[in-house]
Amino acid sequence: MTTFSGPKAATIAVVLAFLGACTVFAQGATQTDYSIEQFGAAPEVPNGALSTDLANAVNVAFVESITQSTWTQDQSIALTEIATSNDPRLAWMISDMLRFVTSGQVNAELAAAASELLGKQFSAVNAWGEVTDQLIAWDIPEPPNYLAVKREIFTTIVPQWEPLFVEGDIDWRHVSWGGVLIDDRPFDTTDEPCNCIPAADNPTVTSADDATWLADDAIVFGVEVNGETRAYPRRIMEVREMVNDTLGGRDLGIPYCTLCGAAQAYFTDQLPAGVDRPILRTSGMLIRSNKVMYDLTTMSVFDTFLGKAVTGPLHKMGIELKQAAVVTTTWGQWKAAHPNTTVLTEDLALGRDFDFRNNRDANGPIFPVGDVDPRLPIHEDVIGIVTASGTPIAFPRVSSQVALSQGQKITFENVELVLDAGGIKAVDANGNDLGSHQAFWFAWSQFHPDTQLWMP
Repeated sequence: MTTFSGPKAATIAVVLAFLGACTVFAQGATQTDYSIEQFGAAPEVPNGALSTDLANAVNVAFVESITQSTWTQDQSIALTEIATSNDPRLAWMISDMLRFVTSGQVNAELAAAASELLGKQFSAVNAWGEVTDQLIAWDIPEPPNYLAVKREIFTTIVPQWEPLFVEGDIDWRHVSWGGVLIDDRPFDTTDEPCNCIPAADNPTVTSADDATWLADDAIVFGVEVNGETRAYPRRIMEVREMVNDTLGGRDLGIPYCTLCGAAQAYFTDQLPAGVDRPILRTSGMLIRSNKVMYDLTTMSVFDTFLGKAVTGPLHKMGIELKQAAVVTTTWGQWKAAHPNTTVLTEDLALGRDFDFRNNRDANGPIFPVGDVDPRLPIHEDVIGIVTASGTPIAFPRVSSQVALSQGQKITFENVELVLDAGGIKAVDANGNDLGSHQAFWFAWSQFHPDTQLWMP
């Protein structure tokens, strides 16, 4: 029997607290019941502005230390004041500092301060990951002036991030550094090397017959637009993580987040008058283990998973990119089903042959994600789609594939799953592509927290 389920949630109240000598009002926080079970209940959280002394301590400990590349007794004294403030919101700034600090002594001081603020013991070995997971799971509000302080910390390290750090529909608490630099090379110059994850613009392709380098069991991401098909080998996408391409007469931006197991294909044409084609690039930053992409032309940040512009001019215009389906399958199955397909050329892999999914990422997310919906294992593959009514729905890949192979029909609202070249995609009643893609469960469920889940 086919069933669907939605997440359970519990709301906990956060009570009155004091900040310095000022009385503040209760701050509401929402935690899922599984978050409470795994991480405990969130602490009391104050509201309102920081006292003058505490705001000064924040400046000394976080801003001055990073901009002046120093950590002296003044910083240690300021951090002690922050640690004893009973304001868990300030732990977000500690988390941001922990991501960049290389000194073992400073790392230990920051970890101890976070432990005191949050009432949890964090190891200095992985303090950044542990603290950030805790803050996300508890949904601790950001402190006053947070974006300005975070901008100072991040752009001191990578000045090219400056235009990205602006207000918008983005939760800056969750933004972290992925350990790489921004790809800011001009369009169609992606043959030039960079100290970044190098996008590929207008990639070279060959016919299936000429792709003798690609083994039949190699994983590819297949895309079809207006009857034209193309395969994007995972080996290449793990190196490039972003492709700006044209297929079937349509412009596409194709991000692949190795951390989320998700390749997506966004149409970057047929936008409102006056909007140039977005040129999608990797910023080097993450949100809950999902890559943060941006438009090179307008410096607008996009939610990679949802395709929405969340900052900059494109956000102000309400730009949300539509998707084409991405079918995850093997090269042998894809070319058998689509013999006229083209495929990216081997040189685009830059001589590399990574297997992040089965090596680096095999034991779970390597970056903080907070609490995860427990209805499925964190790394289970799901096929995700948002229905015409706006309802997100996830279908576990393996069980869906078994059901479809046995002739069962899988439908939900306007969505029907169909097999395609050994993979799965979602179509409507007329067989039209609905823009589905595969992803790890933790990623789909955190970006669609109200998702329904199909169960066989």
